[in-house]
Amino acid sequence: MVLLHVKRGDESQFLLQAPGSTELEELTVQVARIYNARLKVQRVCSEMEELAEHGVFLPPNMQGLTDDQIEDLKLKDEWGEKCVPSAGSVFKKDDIGRRNGQAPNEKMKQVLKKTIEEAKAIISKKHVEANVCVTMEMVKDALDQLRGAVMIVYPMGLPPYDPIRMEFENKEDLSGSQAALSVITESEAQLWWAAKELRRTKKLSDYVGKNEKTKIIVKIQRGPPHDYLYPSLTGPAVADLGMAGTDTASPSLHREGPGPERDSPRASLRMIRNARPVYL
Repeated sequence: MVLLHVKRGDESQFLLQAPGSTELEELTVQVARIYNARLKVQRVCSEMEELAEHGVFLPPNMQGLTDDQIEDLKLKDEWGEKCVPSAGSVFKKDDIGRRNGQAPNEKMKQVLKKTIEEAKAIISKKHVEANVCVTMEMVKDALDQLRGAVMIVYPMGLPPYDPIRMEFENKEDLSGSQAALSVITESEAQLWWAAKELRRTKKLSDYVGKNEKTKIIVKIQRGPPHDYLYPSLTGPAVADLGMAGTDTASPSLHREGPGPERDSPRASLRMIRNARPVYL
């Protein structure tokens, strides 16, 4: 099994094992899924820490308002009255005005916090130093543990607009948020190793060879969607290169060798067609 040390930029993320015979289409999607699922766990943990301190999310039309404004507008938190923590609540005002302040009691609070720490440990980047691989099953287990803790503390569930519930139901809306900048969709994901993109049309062994004990550092980054098609150079674009009327599909474009052709418009067109933009 080839050992992949996955990084985002220069920051280590996780280790993953894969046979050299693995299709890179499959491997790229697998890496992207684990990468994004770890981000989901981190987002849920962050919101659950706020849940433990300040209770459930307020309705969107009540967030950020003062008590007087809520009273003047005659707004009511109906879901907050339904979604109460088991064993009662303790009022702890949310100064940001996002949550209703009805926090779980100390015992239930510790249930949430302990589970948060366990989930963080499952996806910890320290596994890289310990040479422990992370699998999608491990990340799913972390999410299941978090979901179970919320059900224990909030047996009636959470409001449908609470970000924790939305994450569990895969309905989260990250548009316009800082978190959205970290997510890399499966269709946009690219893997790079040794300054080369690992093309999805190839196998891992096409790059690393047949040695199954190889360890490589791969970087995941955002690129164009996998089905992205480069526009063909026709009309004015070809004319600008002095090649109007030339058959751009001609095999002669792929000839290599010495001579004037390397500096000719034909060679320039070949370089443009073979070039790939780098998306960060």
